[in-house]
Amino acid sequence: MSAGEAGDGGGRNVVLGVTGSIAAHRGLDIASALTKAGCRVQVVLTADAQRFVTPLGFKTLSRNPVITGLYDEEEGWRPAHVRAADEADLLLVAPATAATIARMAQGLADDALGCIALALEPGTPVLVAPAMNGKMWAHPATQANVALLRSRGVEFVGPEAGMLSCGYEGTGRLATVEAVVGRALALVGLGGP
Repeated sequence: MSAGEAGDGGGRNVVLGVTGSIAAHRGLDIASALTKAGCRVQVVLTADAQRFVTPLGFKTLSRNPVITGLYDEEEGWRPAHVRAADEADLLLVAPATAATIARMAQGLADDALGCIALALEPGTPVLVAPAMNGKMWAHPATQANVALLRSRGVEFVGPEAGMLSCGYEGTGRLATVEAVVGRALALVGLGGP
């Protein structure tokens, strides 16, 4: 079911997966900007993300309950992760850790985000915004996982070069909120190219 069918005033349903990176706090700005742009934002926080951020801020900014586990039940009989996948017009993972990218490439469904990624309707766009140590980003395993996901049609925005939270200079910083949101809006037909 698309957002228009969901009765959300013609907006788009964006599932925002936030993973365990120091950049997880920037997910709050992404959720806020997407909501202000008219999207219905369904946030999914991985267990590792919850070490950096809490569901309350995301619930407030997205105006929706936050999925924090595979067995979250909001209402009705459908599991929350299946409903989120069915209704998604876009899966946006920001920030995406090396572990999350590896799980997505291998099709692991060991948490709510992994299950949503596998249960998406065919053709639903997926946008990944990596954030990690530069050596982790450059590692052949990560690059192979990125190449595999790209071959399946997954898009990437970033990462950017600069000072990383680990104290190193390198490529691994989360792309700017504006870049992530701009590409997400374009993919759901609410922005430029």
